[in-house]
Amino acid sequence: MTNVIENAGRSVRTALAGAGDMVVFGLRALVSAVRPPFELVETLRQIQLLGWRSLSLIATSGLAVGVVMSMHTRSSLERFGAESMIPTVLGIAMIRETGPLVTGLLSSGRLGAGIGAELGGMRVTEQIDALESLAVDSFKYLVVTRVVACMVALPLLTIFFNVSAIVGGWAAETTVSGMTFGYYYRNAFSNIGFSDLIPSTLKTVVFGFLISSISGYLGYNASGGAQGVGQASTRSVVLSAISLIVANVVMVKFILFLFPS
Repeated sequence: MTNVIENAGRSVRTALAGAGDMVVFGLRALVSAVRPPFELVETLRQIQLLGWRSLSLIATSGLAVGVVMSMHTRSSLERFGAESMIPTVLGIAMIRETGPLVTGLLSSGRLGAGIGAELGGMRVTEQIDALESLAVDSFKYLVVTRVVACMVALPLLTIFFNVSAIVGGWAAETTVSGMTFGYYYRNAFSNIGFSDLIPSTLKTVVFGFLISSISGYLGYNASGGAQGVGQASTRSVVLSAISLIVANVVMVKFILFLFPS
């Protein structure tokens, strides 16, 4: 019994120490991001790699989610003769919560795994050590640029996901009822204001920071060869998704406090 308690306590201490190291790592990245010199070219390249190349995944997922949500919404609202509310319900649900959360979770899978595996591979093959031997700040060049790129890319991907989902919802609805796009568009945004759009979109900046800092920490500190790289990639996805969900709960409560209407 004593051994079980000791092992549990050791595991808790290890987990807390790791969480603390991740927090320090992320804060260091934020501070370094606003201090010169700025790796602008590499940051733009990472935005292209992490953001632009994710558009196909985001667009396909957005269309699919929009179609599915439209079908489920119709099956619920037609019981009350409220089919005309389908665009409004879909628009509010997508922009306020579903779009940012699904985009964040999709990004935690693609971007988190990619960053963790890439930096982990560079660490175990001593490429990071080679950069440092050339007097290159590896942390700023490899980690900070990815953190900034994710924080910029996530809001843009969220907007693209929302647009794709609304188009998918219209496609499903017009197939069933022949609803025109103009009518669907007007009703989808009829009850959405800046207090809905801006906070829900900007919170994905936090999602981007969490994904990039966690996966960057795990990849940058990877060890153990190919197995260590695989573990860094897997843990990046899992921890990024969990932290994103927890942060979303906190931020939703905070947004509702600031914008109670």
